[in-house]
Amino acid sequence: MAGLVVLKVADVAVSPWVFIDSAMVPGGEGELRLLRRGSEFSIMAGSASLMNSRMSGSEEALASLTWERIAGTQRPHMLIGGLGMGFTLRAALAILPSDARVTVAELVPAVVAWARGPMAEVFGASLSDSRVSIREGDVGALLDGKMLYDAILLDVDNGPEGLTRNANDRLYTVQGLRRALRALQPGGVLAVWSSHPSAPFTKRLSAAGFAVEEARVRARGTKGERHFIWLARKSA
Repeated sequence: MAGLVVLKVADVAVSPWVFIDSAMVPGGEGELRLLRRGSEFSIMAGSASLMNSRMSGSEEALASLTWERIAGTQRPHMLIGGLGMGFTLRAALAILPSDARVTVAELVPAVVAWARGPMAEVFGASLSDSRVSIREGDVGALLDGKMLYDAILLDVDNGPEGLTRNANDRLYTVQGLRRALRALQPGGVLAVWSSHPSAPFTKRLSAAGFAVEEARVRARGTKGERHFIWLARKSA
């Protein structure tokens, strides 16, 4: 038929990523970049993609698997280390009771600004939820405070071996894990997200005094690469 143009899949150009903003990680340890492609967002550290708005399954599992282990706790208080794209926060809010408290510690102030600005559509109303408190700063400082938590969820880097910030490594040493243990209520859970397994980290959790479970979860529901979550319980 005259005038009809048939396009093959290979002929359709993929939309390019558009740079939105960048921010230095406090302490001068690298730079984060926020990119957008249509409705999709990506936060990059160098050439590595730290998170993508299309891949939220494992971060959501971080919240759901943790809650399964502390369900029934009265007025639960959950500490989330790392705001990221808010996947863990939104999953937690969806399952926690109305009397819960969620404290989110985010080291990079720009990440909080991105959540309220260019990524507001991704976050929805989660940041204005009355149960939520956002703290800009190192989650390690909260572990040293007087507050005790029913659950501590750490998603501050690519796993126990820091990618974006060397100082994050201190959270994953036996000494750092004992700080988390002291910051938990009896029977509380420390949950740690990682892009990969680590047998040495499992051993460090045990050495710090935790009873350890390990879970493999998909990045996108039942699809995508597998990520890793440690669920470490403090004795009651």
